[in-house]
Amino acid sequence: MSTYINTTDRDNRHIAIWLLIVCGFVFAMIIVGGVTRLTESGLSMVNWKPISGILPPLTETAWISEFDAYKQYPEYQTVNQGMSLDEFKNIFFWEYSHRVLGRLIGVVFAVPFFIFLFRKKIKRALKIHLWLMLVLGGCQGLLGWWMVKSGLVERPDVSHYRLTAHLGLAVLIYIYMFWMALGLIMPRSGNTMGRPYGLSLVYVKLIFIQFLLGGLVAGLNAGLVSDTWPLMMGQVIPDGLFYNDPWYMNLLDNPLTLHFEHRTFAYIVTIIAVGLWWKLRRDSNASVRLAAHMVLITILIQILLGVLTVINMVPIPLAAAHQGGAVLVLSAGLYLLNRLKA
Repeated sequence: MSTYINTTDRDNRHIAIWLLIVCGFVFAMIIVGGVTRLTESGLSMVNWKPISGILPPLTETAWISEFDAYKQYPEYQTVNQGMSLDEFKNIFFWEYSHRVLGRLIGVVFAVPFFIFLFRKKIKRALKIHLWLMLVLGGCQGLLGWWMVKSGLVERPDVSHYRLTAHLGLAVLIYIYMFWMALGLIMPRSGNTMGRPYGLSLVYVKLIFIQFLLGGLVAGLNAGLVSDTWPLMMGQVIPDGLFYNDPWYMNLLDNPLTLHFEHRTFAYIVTIIAVGLWWKLRRDSNASVRLAAHMVLITILIQILLGVLTVINMVPIPLAAAHQGGAVLVLSAGLYLLNRLKA
């Protein structure tokens, strides 16, 4: 990265600001995607129209046509039979917002990118990373439709594997852009000076795994398995964790096991966050101390949001805040990782 990072370079600063703005849109996209899942809205748009689909139904006739198309699929026939047009409009709003926001992110990324390219503002070593981000964004759109198609079948629910893959790629894109932006505007060296860089890297990786577990939990509605904390159904380790056969499939398919895994990983990352903060709270570098404080604060808030979400049976506002909080936890971890090489 040293071949293109120069914090005194005005072009690099502009590129970094642009990437951070796109990160903000991706952050919003992750939250809207979570609400779309929570409101069971993801299958309300049964067609994929990348260009014409940017316009919603504008007349009553168009709305009725869209509703009639939805009625041809199992979700309406087996789950939402008798739904009114107004009720359909409500779930349509979230899926439509999710798709339009995805297209908007593409525009916010692509237009400045090609302007920077045309004006020769991008260092050669940076171009490959930006091209890869563009490709990943396109793949994310295709992956989203592949996910939706999994629910337009006899079993009207999207595959929790595909949903997790869709979420995981969104998070990877966020990590990629956020990390590159930090590198463009914040000076670093290769020397960690005895700081816990390795442990910080483990922390970030575990947060990503926790994201994936959260996707599986959401996909199977596993957050509703238990509404008590810290015990689950009155037990530290609840019965039924390995009810399914073969046993290892419980790790991915058993709602109870996934809920337990998600809680357990939360405790692990919290312990690591506290350890990082304790190690770095008096570091000589002010930015390192700030990053350590941010790691501790974000994880504690996230744990609180998670507990409140569980004991209140996953209300949409709290669950959406919990998903957004996860992005902030990840961002704080990436910032600390960057500052440990300051």
